[in-house]
This record gives sequence, structure tokens and C-alpha cells, in this order.
Amino acid sequence: MPTRKKNTLRESVYGSMKAMIVTGQLPPGARVTENDLAIRLKVSRTPVREALNRLEQDGLVVGRPRQGYLVKEFDIHMFREAFEIRELLDGYATELATAKVTAADKERLREMVRECERLAALPTRSSDDMFQELQIGMDIHRTIAQISGNVMLSGLLNGILDKCQHYVWMELLRLDEWGIARDEHFEIVEAICAGDAARAVELTRAHIRGSRNNILRLLQAKSDYQTFLARAS
Repeated sequence: MPTRKKNTLRESVYGSMKAMIVTGQLPPGARVTENDLAIRLKVSRTPVREALNRLEQDGLVVGRPRQGYLVKEFDIHMFREAFEIRELLDGYATELATAKVTAADKERLREMVRECERLAALPTRSSDDMFQELQIGMDIHRTIAQISGNVMLSGLLNGILDKCQHYVWMELLRLDEWGIARDEHFEIVEAICAGDAARAVELTRAHIRGSRNNILRLLQAKSDYQTFLARAS
């Protein structure tokens, strides 16, 4: 029992810190320390240290000897690379999953879609509700990769999805793309469940390209605004 509680605390701290980065509560370039985060989360430094190590492996923070950690800067070059690789891996995972999906897998995927719809129907949506929907949306892709049966592919895609979450959150929140994302996930899942690999792959890649184009517009607008401010100062 104590071990289970300890593991639950580790996952909770890791999840909280990851959410803080993805949602911008810890903005890109911010310096963070074990002590500050432990105070903020009201836990000891040990689970915070473990979470920071995991987040560094995820590519979300960068460790600096004796100076703490920096939240990784997100730039257009990194964004392009992440989404180019994601489109290839996600599409291939979808193709493999369509051939291997079981009745239990289908129910699991459909339940995830239903949970997103449930969160969308809440009369008032908190930031936690929206972040939960983001997580489930990303987990649909992780589950498809798991169903593919290719362990290496699933591991690679999980790492890429970790790097994409910040961008997807920005797209959903600033462009209010929640409804579109839900509809696209529904169509992808139904194509997989119907055994239509060609359609499932096409929908998956279109879904990722659409997200990529939306985020590029946001990043470009931010860059243009910063350039304007620099010239005006």
C-alpha cells in the first residue's frame, strides 16, 4: 500500500508539472527549481526532482548544473520538425492499428471519444476540464499507437506527442478548435473500427496537417507582433 501511494504521488506531481508547462503557467524560458516547485505543489523535493528528470527526458525542460531547470523554448523550427515526424508516425500507427483492432480496443477508443463529448457538454468548463479534454485527445493517438502492436513506434510517437502538447493547447484555446478536434477524432476512430485503413490514415494525416497549419498561423502572428514591437521601441 505505501508503495502504491508513493507511485500515485509521483504521477500526480509529474502530471501537475507537465500541465503547468503545456498550459503556459510555466512559460517557455522560465527558470524553475526543485524548492520553488515543491513549495508551489506542497510536496517534498523528491517527487519534484523525479518529475523534472522525466520532463527533461520528454524534452520539456532543460537542466542547468547548479542553476535549476529552464522550461524549453518553443520555436517554429522545433514545431515543424515535431509535426512532420508526427504526421508520418501517426499515419503509420493508424494503418497498423486498423488491421489489429479488437472489439475491446474499439470500445476503449469510443469511450474516450464519449468522454470528450461529456466534458464538452459541461455547463461551465474550467481550465482543468479543458486540459483533461486535451489529454484525452492526445491519449486517443497514444492508444492507437499502442493498438498498432509496434512497441518502438509507440514509444517514438509518445515522445513526439509530449513535444506537441503545448502547441495543440495553444491551438485549441486561442482558436477555439475544440469542436473540430472532437469531430475529427470521432471520424478517425469510426474509420478504424470499420476496418477502413485508407480512410483512417487519410483522416489522421489531414487532422495533423490542419492542426499544424493553425498553429503556424499563431506562431507567425506572434513573431510578427514581436517584430512590430521591436521596431516601434
